[in-house]
Amino acid sequence: VRLVESGGGSVQAGGSLRLSCAASGSTFSINAMGWYRQAPGKQRELVATITTDSVGSTNYADSVKGRFTISSDNTKQTIYLQMNSLKPEDTAVYYCHGLKAYGSLEYDYWGQGTQVTVSS
Repeated sequence: VRLVESGGGSVQAGGSLRLSCAASGSTFSINAMGWYRQAPGKQRELVATITTDSVGSTNYADSVKGRFTISSDNTKQTIYLQMNSLKPEDTAVYYCHGLKAYGSLEYDYWGQGTQVTVSS
């Protein structure tokens, strides 16, 4: 499975960015996809996830609820992260993640990351 992110960049506080992540390869049985971020000197943290079934259940970190929206286009095997009302503390490298789960076995896939910089 290959995950390729795009859409990062620099924006002023209050602005918006939209990230995309395209999946290719053996994408069959990916159960969920999502976005994580890692700021300098901090651990990688979950931003938002979405299931790949017809329900498309979503989950958000408290810090981004109401500002970020995750969505998917299963026909394109692509997920998106619409980020509005950006804050300087949202500055980080954003990573796309894919999860395959077979019973108790889980396989994680990561993109290369895309930088998001929010200036005050």
